[in-house]
Amino acid sequence: MGVIYLIIIGAAAGFLATRLMKLETDIITTIVIGMAGAVIGGLVLRFLLNVMGMASGLVGAVLGAMALIWLWQTYIRK
Repeated sequence: MGVIYLIIIGAAAGFLATRLMKLETDIITTIVIGMAGAVIGGLVLRFLLNVMGMASGLVGAVLGAMALIWLWQTYIRK
């Protein structure tokens, strides 16, 4: 069940992050970006789960995905 949850949250976070960062990607790339962002954001913002509840998971996933997109655009895509 955890993998399904990660894919769903990853898809939502990837969609939001790619739209906020004005990046056009296919669905698989969007999900991968969101899943990686969820992992990064989850590690960085885990303490917010105790404060804000489940909403912080989505916030952390979106922020992590945005950070990943920024790193990709800054260092890899040049």
